[in-house]
Amino acid sequence: MNPNDARPAPAAEPYVGLRAFRREDSARFFGRARESHEIADLWQANRLTILYGPSGVGKTSLIQAGVLPLMDPTTVDILPIGRVSHGSPFPSAALSQHNPHVFALLSSWSPEETPTRLAGLTLRGFLRRRPPRQDPYGDPVLTLAAIDQAEELFGDLAHRQPYREWFIDQLVEALDADPHLRLLVSIREDYLAAILPHEPKLAGMPRGRFPLAALDTAAAVRATEGPLEGTGRSFAPGAAEGLVEDLRRIRVGKALGEEVVADAKVVEPVQLQVVCSTMWRSLPADVRVITAEHVRRFADADRSLTGFFERMIAEVSRDHLDGDTDRLRTWLHRNFITEQGKREIVYQGETLTAGEPNRVVRALVERHILREDLRAGARWCELSHERLIQPILQHGRAAEPVESRATPDEYLRAAELAFRDGEFGLAAKQAEEALSRCGDDTWLRAEIESFLGNVAHRREDFEKAVAHYRTAAVLFETLGATTAVGRLLAGIGRLRLAQGRPAVAVQELYSAIRRVPGDTAIQTELAWALWYGGHPDAARDVLNDALAREGDAAEALRARGEILADLGRTAEALHDLERVRPLQWPSTRAAYALALASEGRAAEAEREITAVLAEAGDHGPVLLYAARVRELAGDAPSAAGLARRAKTAVAPRLPPHLTAEADRLAEQV
Repeated sequence: MNPNDARPAPAAEPYVGLRAFRREDSARFFGRARESHEIADLWQANRLTILYGPSGVGKTSLIQAGVLPLMDPTTVDILPIGRVSHGSPFPSAALSQHNPHVFALLSSWSPEETPTRLAGLTLRGFLRRRPPRQDPYGDPVLTLAAIDQAEELFGDLAHRQPYREWFIDQLVEALDADPHLRLLVSIREDYLAAILPHEPKLAGMPRGRFPLAALDTAAAVRATEGPLEGTGRSFAPGAAEGLVEDLRRIRVGKALGEEVVADAKVVEPVQLQVVCSTMWRSLPADVRVITAEHVRRFADADRSLTGFFERMIAEVSRDHLDGDTDRLRTWLHRNFITEQGKREIVYQGETLTAGEPNRVVRALVERHILREDLRAGARWCELSHERLIQPILQHGRAAEPVESRATPDEYLRAAELAFRDGEFGLAAKQAEEALSRCGDDTWLRAEIESFLGNVAHRREDFEKAVAHYRTAAVLFETLGATTAVGRLLAGIGRLRLAQGRPAVAVQELYSAIRRVPGDTAIQTELAWALWYGGHPDAARDVLNDALAREGDAAEALRARGEILADLGRTAEALHDLERVRPLQWPSTRAAYALALASEGRAAEAEREITAVLAEAGDHGPVLLYAARVRELAGDAPSAAGLARRAKTAVAPRLPPHLTAEADRLAEQV
């Protein structure tokens, strides 16, 4: 009997492939010991630490599988890794007005918390609510917070930009309020210049930076051999070194009939994972010792990375170009490779890059085919690695078939990522595919319907959003998920209010409250619906009841403050609004200005309303409040002009019960 026959079969795949290492993968995370310890030290020593490096270098993996396991939970309080963008099946229409970056970060830090509660919190307010932690000696411990992929904050997507400064101001406020708070920000190297102007405000001193580079040879060998510990397999002496050397050597062309090979000296972590995963899946089941011959046959770098390139190109083509891989391949060849077979740098326009939409560029960057760079204030992109040149040049090669995403959950996750990036058409397409595959999984079907409602909501197709939310509510009702039904009905109520149908909104919101009694967020929305419907006293009563239970609910205080200012109860309005400062939303600031003016504080009111009007746009209540401020200041012509604008405003319209006041002011001159 062969003694090898008694050995256990190899364990599950030890290499993570293209996904990032997670905390639970720390036992197979190798090659970054020095970097892990240095980041752990910097994070605890500095108010702000910035970790930066190119896409695919392993920043997320380093934090999750390298740094976090080094932390002693008895001496530090570690929040879950945060993100500043968010996609979720939770009905977004059920959320009150909020900063999406703040909401995304809080959702990351507190994934079990009800989203409607998080939407009403600031970063400082959230951290203040957390119970204080002490070490075994009774001293306060450090609170460690991390924001991963912070480039999402500085991207050129229009729907993110208005909230950026407000988000950074909240970070500064949270850091200033807690001397034991330490922030780690991980950002792509090409976005480092975007965050540096904010660094003094965020950090003051001390602060730290850490550049993360590709793996050197010794680290790459360790990252290759280490994960096999305990799997029943190992590398023969020199075999892992051969795999790494193959990855370092890159064919760059021919000279005098001889092939020219360059030594990159370092290894890209993404490429190492691709090659090692390919090798592991290709090895015969009975192999226990991986020899140099096995590496040559099953871990060929060029062949493995060509297969990777083909899969990524096919995915991007399927998602963005109706499956036209030839078009994408030709575009890459024509624009990103010179006549001499070198990488070409391409200027990235505001919406197009060399004729293709920037969403295609972003998809290729996410899949490590392209990388971006910021030079002299302009954004450029190029192939992520010289090794990709040959696969692009092989025009005649038939693309390998792309494995379809295996499960509806994976399609839904892809839809959430597209939604996060503002690609609402792609998000709907992926979600519809998930819906077609979910079979009799009623819960998943309900989540997908809710997600499709979110997409329609963002596209301002309110009727379609209502239809999806209604379908999701019926499905959740059959499962007895009463709270989920209540959230969806609350979302429908807010959509009806956005359509200018406050009476219908009130009905939906009362139905929501019956299913989720005592929910302050839903009660706040009911109060707004009552106010828009011409029942301000009833709205105030609803808010009084909510605040009697939860006295520090910011959104309820804000709503009551606005309604009290409208009713002329200025001292009470100022008391509520002062409790939720700083005031961010135009309607709140306009109501605050009105209360100030009514109290005779004319100069303060004028400063506030002047700032608000610069961003008020076509907001009916804001324009009317501004008209009332100007009337109290004795400026009748300005008041009349603002009142006339309020009467024709549509984003949002003036509530019907305020039109008489607008008519009165408009007719003064």
